[in-house]
Amino acid sequence: MKNMPRGIPRDPSVKRTILHRLKIVRGHLNKVIKMVGEGEYCVDVLHQSQAVQKALRGVDNLILENHLKTCTTDAVKKGREEVIDEMVEIFKKVG
Repeated sequence: MKNMPRGIPRDPSVKRTILHRLKIVRGHLNKVIKMVGEGEYCVDVLHQSQAVQKALRGVDNLILENHLKTCTTDAVKKGREEVIDEMVEIFKKVG
């Protein structure tokens, strides 16, 4: 996307929240890796893996919300409606 501000997010507090959540996810993922390595019960591994995936979806939602409220809104106000196509592509990948 041309002329779009890069970097997420503009608000430092949102960035801190995203990084904090990602570090928590990393810790949980490390636990899943350890569980697999130690031969833990499959169902227990699946529960932990599902928790990691749910946490990542939460991070994705936070990033998306921030992007829609800032970058996308600003771009549409400036007449750059190509950001709508960008968002459509994101939702296609999710669905």
